[in-house]
Amino acid sequence: MELLRFSAFWCGTILFGSILLEQKGASSLSMLKLKRLCKFCDVESTSCTGTGSCMTDCSITAICPHLEDVCVSIWRKKDDNVTIDTICHNPAQKLHGLVLEDYNNSKCEMRERNGMGSQFFICSCSEDECNNHLFFTPYSLDSQVVSVILVSLVPLLVLAVLVITSFYWYRIYHQRRAGAKRKKTPLDFSDARAIMMDDDGSDSSSTHANNLNHNMELLPIELDAQVGKGRFAEVYKAKLKQGATGAGEHFETVAVKIFAHEEYASWKNEKDIFSDADLRHENVLHFLTAEDHKVEKQYWLITAYHPRGNLQEYLTRNVISWDDLWVLGGSLARGVAHLHSDHTLCGRYKVPIVHRDIKSSNILVKGDLTCVLCDFGLGLRLDNSLSVDELANSGQVGTARYMAPEVLESRINLENIESFKQTDVYSMALVLWEITSRCNAIGEVKDYEPPFGKVREHPCVESMKDSVLRDRGRPEIPNSWINHPGIQVVCGTIDECWDHDPEARLTAQCVAERFNDMEHPDKLSGRSNSEEKIPQDVSVTEIEEIEK
Repeated sequence: MELLRFSAFWCGTILFGSILLEQKGASSLSMLKLKRLCKFCDVESTSCTGTGSCMTDCSITAICPHLEDVCVSIWRKKDDNVTIDTICHNPAQKLHGLVLEDYNNSKCEMRERNGMGSQFFICSCSEDECNNHLFFTPYSLDSQVVSVILVSLVPLLVLAVLVITSFYWYRIYHQRRAGAKRKKTPLDFSDARAIMMDDDGSDSSSTHANNLNHNMELLPIELDAQVGKGRFAEVYKAKLKQGATGAGEHFETVAVKIFAHEEYASWKNEKDIFSDADLRHENVLHFLTAEDHKVEKQYWLITAYHPRGNLQEYLTRNVISWDDLWVLGGSLARGVAHLHSDHTLCGRYKVPIVHRDIKSSNILVKGDLTCVLCDFGLGLRLDNSLSVDELANSGQVGTARYMAPEVLESRINLENIESFKQTDVYSMALVLWEITSRCNAIGEVKDYEPPFGKVREHPCVESMKDSVLRDRGRPEIPNSWINHPGIQVVCGTIDECWDHDPEARLTAQCVAERFNDMEHPDKLSGRSNSEEKIPQDVSVTEIEEIEK
């Protein structure tokens, strides 16, 4: 029995020793396997270009000192100096302020990092000498980062689609309801109150303009009083019936321009220009609809009504402040710039339009003293399809007093549509001079006088040729005007706009920008109200004085 116990003891001891030896040997073997063999050279020049793949040409292979170390290569380029640095590094620690994110790769894929003071690529890998063969790839976001971004954006995109879809169906629903209502009650214009407002508020909504009379029935309009008369048409203040209620009928004031049957061409030209939805602008007269009154043999244009009347009448009755000049002049320039522009405010393409008869009597004054352009009977759409012959046949048109030199000479450059726009700029300069001449910031203010006031009341083309072409005359700008800093800028602008050379003139957009960039009037001069010379109870709208 004792012999058996002794044998069992020694067998157990030997077995335990064998196990310890095996574990120790395995641990030593494991330590040898975990240590990396990496290329390990100091910073040295290289022929690697930073694209594709290349070898480091490092001749030194080292055993990394720590078990956790991985192989790293760094490629730098500063000016014409290109270098490579190959090392061992612990990925748990930052290198040059960077975290090694790709050290588990078997290949050394170079990724560009910004903000290192030079062009900088770095890679890391976990195979022996893997940092000798370099593969250059452009920097890309980690797939997890991309996933997070996509997951964050998807709900926003879904929400945007839902909002847009809901808005679209909402508009379709209301348009169908409005269409059904018009069919049931074709003469009920109770919604026009939302379209037409007093001059003290805003004008007719451009959203609803040209929407009133899509059926063939005439609007329930009652003419009130004639407020203007021109060569082609008469202008009336009128009442638009808004529908009957328990309290009685309601009316809104509109302006009606009536053309005789023989003036169909003028009515059609103005109607076609007004009907262009892209014409709508706060400084262009808001158009409601056009009507053919067959029984009376008349053609009507129905527009917003402005009790202050046209600019010529307003300047005749009022001496204005510098603040008023800034508002009147700036709004005029913005209106002309919109006509001439080949795109809308939202960037959509539009056909440029030239007015060709800009003058103070063809500009209306709103309640806030901003200007609106009106009377487009001589307007021309500068469509790209127009030929040179069609442009030449447009004729010498406009009011002689406001005609540009090249119009008086009939020498417009038909090859360049910008030439037509510059004739408007010349006329606008004369209107700006009229406004300035009635501003109390210039010093002594004389009675209103039109441009070239010394020529006869309705000058002909030949008379204006003598003043504008032969004598190179322009309305006088006295030295006393430019004592005011704001007036000085305006006068300089006027002088550039009525230059004899059309190509030397400013564009309407440039004039508008000058008014916008000008220091606010309150800082340039104390605000003062316009001085009334006669009571303001005279209601005058679009007066077309066609000067012969």
